[in-house]
Amino acid sequence: MIKRVLWQGLLAGTAGAVVMTLGEKAEQRLTGRPDSHVPARTLERVTGMPERPGKQPLPVNWAMHFGQAALLGVLRSTMAHAGLRGPWSSAKFTVVRLTNDQILENATGVGAPPQTWPRRELAVDLLHKAVYAFATGAVADALAARSGPGPGQRHAALRPGRRPDVGPLPREEAHGQ
Repeated sequence: MIKRVLWQGLLAGTAGAVVMTLGEKAEQRLTGRPDSHVPARTLERVTGMPERPGKQPLPVNWAMHFGQAALLGVLRSTMAHAGLRGPWSSAKFTVVRLTNDQILENATGVGAPPQTWPRRELAVDLLHKAVYAFATGAVADALAARSGPGPGQRHAALRPGRRPDVGPLPREEAHGQ
């Protein structure tokens, strides 16, 4: 299962990044918002790369933008294989994506806490990260569904809802194929 989760997650996360990037580029054309260089600056700080003032190199920006998205896709794939699928799970994953960005950006001194941002900038970031999370989730869920229901889904099928009289799945059935 680990190999499946890995390759499917990397694929789902990359697909989510492509969809998010297309949305960002469309939004930037409409609003005139410039490109962000925060991903490149964050990667430079995390890795100890030399920093540059002003505009950052596009390959460095995209390495962080797509690399971070692909790696986080592995978590969403893990969720899907466990049986955490659909819009609720993608909404939860949106929070994970936002939290990951904020930890890296704030820990490196590249970013500031979102509550200090202009409201319009915050709304745009939330929208784009939600697009990423839901696109990543759709791909991860579709790929995981090819393996059948996850353990959580099989447990829920015993009797809908969270009930004290329904015990866990037998250990040998918990991980499926």
